[in-house]
Amino acid sequence: MNTLFAIALVFVGCCSNVVFLELLVRDFPGCGNIVTFAQFAFIALEGFIFETHFGRKKPHIPLSNYVIMVTMFFTVSVINNYALNFNIAMPLHMIFRSGSLIANMILGIIILKKRYSASKYLSIMLVSLGIFICTIMSAKQVKGATEEDGFYAFMHWILGIAMLTFALLMSARMGIFQETLYKKYGKHSKEALFYNHFLPLPGFLLLSTDIYRHAVLFSQSCEYDSDGTYVVNVYLRYVCIRGVFILTTECASLTVTLVVTLRKFLSLIISILYFHNPFTAWHWVGTAVVFLGTLLYTEVWSSIRAAMKGEKADKKAE
Repeated sequence: MNTLFAIALVFVGCCSNVVFLELLVRDFPGCGNIVTFAQFAFIALEGFIFETHFGRKKPHIPLSNYVIMVTMFFTVSVINNYALNFNIAMPLHMIFRSGSLIANMILGIIILKKRYSASKYLSIMLVSLGIFICTIMSAKQVKGATEEDGFYAFMHWILGIAMLTFALLMSARMGIFQETLYKKYGKHSKEALFYNHFLPLPGFLLLSTDIYRHAVLFSQSCEYDSDGTYVVNVYLRYVCIRGVFILTTECASLTVTLVVTLRKFLSLIISILYFHNPFTAWHWVGTAVVFLGTLLYTEVWSSIRAAMKGEKADKKAE
């Protein structure tokens, strides 16, 4: 029951969050910082009350390790949201972030000296190819009113792609760091969730001017209830993260990865259909290749075949 509830939270929270986030980004370009700040503040407040019991509960993992983890987490979150200011369409943003498994695998080979099966290496090539196809097709859609504007828009877009690439690799490095911490101190995901959102809060002082400016814009908007959209977006993001947390405690990592991957695919479809984002046949090809590679990485096909063989064996035994 908990597993089904968690899956429902992930799909409802994350997919709905994509719609409200894109609504905000379309009407308030550059609002990534205030959205990120609100998400961090809300999750930190919830964790301070229910996880640390108003600071009375001591952490299982030393704070010095959390500081390192938090620095990476804060950087990834801010850069991912800020990249939307650089002509990065939401569908491309989601496709690019779908390469997280592969980035984690590459750094695992380099840092942890891990070795993988041939199917895993094939999945790397598929996901890389899919992201490359979508990126090239998106590059052709970046245009300006004049040749000079077009060049400026394209260079702006290139900077956004560089930001997404850096965030992808940093996120993978953070995953490896978390893996080593959990092996040493045990899994304390809810504790990590709190400290990852609480400790970076002072860092938002560096972005206070931008955050205040967009807060004023939200309050002055007359087009629709932007404040309501903003609050709903923050809550849905919390529901999404909370659902993923429950999944990590209830299911195997393969199941979590599969659910998150399918959620990303559904979010992509919603973004394309609801907002009529430009999406060519080549984009669909690239998307299919990305998710095929991801499913290959998670060994879903092997698991399905093993389950089917198990059912056949049970029937023969009967």
